[in-house]
Amino acid sequence: MTTLDSYRTVPGSGLRISPATLGTMTFGEDHGWGASVADSERMLDEYVDAGGNSIDTANIYTNGHSEVIIGDWLTAHPGLRDRLVLGSKFFVNLHPGDPNGGGAGRKAILHQVEDSLRRLRTDYLDLYWLHNFDPATPREETLRALDDLVSAGKIRYVGFSDVPAWATAEAIVLARSHGWAPVIAIQAEYSLLERTAEGELLPMARSLGAGVLPWSPLKGGWLSGKFHTGAAEPEDTIRSQGNRPPTSAYPVLDAVRAIAEELGTTPAEVALAWVRGTPGVTSTILGARHLEQLRANLQSVTLELPADARARLDEVSTPQLNFPAQNNAELAPMLQFAGATVDGVAHSVWPSLTGTDSHSRV
Repeated sequence: MTTLDSYRTVPGSGLRISPATLGTMTFGEDHGWGASVADSERMLDEYVDAGGNSIDTANIYTNGHSEVIIGDWLTAHPGLRDRLVLGSKFFVNLHPGDPNGGGAGRKAILHQVEDSLRRLRTDYLDLYWLHNFDPATPREETLRALDDLVSAGKIRYVGFSDVPAWATAEAIVLARSHGWAPVIAIQAEYSLLERTAEGELLPMARSLGAGVLPWSPLKGGWLSGKFHTGAAEPEDTIRSQGNRPPTSAYPVLDAVRAIAEELGTTPAEVALAWVRGTPGVTSTILGARHLEQLRANLQSVTLELPADARARLDEVSTPQLNFPAQNNAELAPMLQFAGATVDGVAHSVWPSLTGTDSHSRV
């Protein structure tokens, strides 16, 4: 049975993290829907006491308050810091009017890491994530600055979050060719209601040996069980009143609910177990506003979906991927194998090969 202390190695590194990472975007009440300081500290206690070792934050989360909460909590728990894998992100500009206050340039990176270290009250970060794509800054500048931070001992590993697959792949290759600190993992939105990362990002990560940490695995609360056909409007959602899923989401929501009833568990646990079981996923980022929500989400770590249940969820949530991913998945096997059975899979025949003049067409 999987538990929080069933640690996984992040591909391409020697770093081991829990299968569920504690996401702290909700820590702090600056945006009106987050967790109080006391609730945030209780969630940190609960997660670590259960064996979790991976905590994820960012400079922008509640305008830096999330980092402050974590830093104060670490100070109150001496000796714990080195036992945890603490990650934060840079990119967002917290200094209005300063054109160098954010982004992925060297000047911006160096002052952003110092600000995060000060708020977190630590000397180093285990993972430092580029939080978004900066097309104006050369990848070499970003990677060299991050490599310098590794050499200086201020960060241990580098990750990319919400960056296009082509730019991430370019960065991974550049880092390898120059001998700089590698990009060991990516973060991307991924859930039963958001599977388009399967087009480029997830295959890229698997091919190049990077870990994957999905965020919003419950699609902002839509997959928590509050929503299904015939359900009344919930009293609250993760962000705002009236935040209902589109009509197209309800077949997925109903399938998740049905499988949860069959397994004697909750829709949230089913949805989270599905994400965790996706090939290439290293650790799923779980966020919560209340301790009860976190406990319920952490319970999903022990759930292993039966193969037939996963197949049903795969089918009902199959995404329409961007070109050429959909084309490659559907058309390429017909063109390549011409109806032959390969690796146990029987492939279709390209229609033109079934005609009487197939030889001349080929």
